[in-house]
Amino acid sequence: MTTVFIIAPTPALRAGLRAMLMGEGVEVVGEAAGATLAPAVDVVLVAGTDPTAVGRALSGDEGAALVALSDDPRLPALLRTLPLRGWALTLPDASAEELRAAVGAAAQGYAAVPRQLADQLAPRVTGAPPTEPLTAREGEVLALLSLGLPNKQIALRLQISEHTVKFHIASIFAKLGAASRTEAVSIGARQGLITL
Repeated sequence: MTTVFIIAPTPALRAGLRAMLMGEGVEVVGEAAGATLAPAVDVVLVAGTDPTAVGRALSGDEGAALVALSDDPRLPALLRTLPLRGWALTLPDASAEELRAAVGAAAQGYAAVPRQLADQLAPRVTGAPPTEPLTAREGEVLALLSLGLPNKQIALRLQISEHTVKFHIASIFAKLGAASRTEAVSIGARQGLITL
C-alpha cells in the first residue's frame, strides 16, 4: 500500500486529488493547504504550491518521494538537486490513471516526467547505440535499475557506496541520452543491453 499526503491550497482541489487517487494500492492519509512538514508517508503530492519548497522540507527524509502537478519545464532540474527517494511530474490536466502512475513511479524511486515535458528537456532518443559503451559495472547497475531497486539496494547488492551508484547512474544517463531511470531502462532494453 502506497501512502500519500496531499498539499494543495483549496479544499476542492484536495478533494479532487483524493478522489483521483482512490483505488487499489493507494491510501491518502492526510492533507494540508500549504507547504508543511508532512507525516512519514511514501509520497507527498503537491498541487498549486511551490513543489521545490516542499521538496527541500522532505530532503531530510530518505524515504520520501514527491509528485508535483506542474507544467514548468524548469522543475525537473530543480527536483534533481534534492535528495528525494523519487519524484514525478504530472501536467495539471493529468488523468487519474496518469496521476496514480506518477505516484507509483515516485514511490518506487523513479524520476518520471510526462512526454510533453520530456521533449522540452532532452532531444528525442533515436534508439542508436551509445557512442561510448557502458562499462560492465554500468551494465550491472542498469540491470538492477530495471528491477526498480532504489540506490541503497543497488549499493548493497553490488557492495559499493550509494555515492558510487549515483555516479554510475549519471554516467548511464549521459551515455544513453536518458533523462530518468525509467527512460534509461527503456532505452537499454531497446538496445539489447538488458532484458526485461
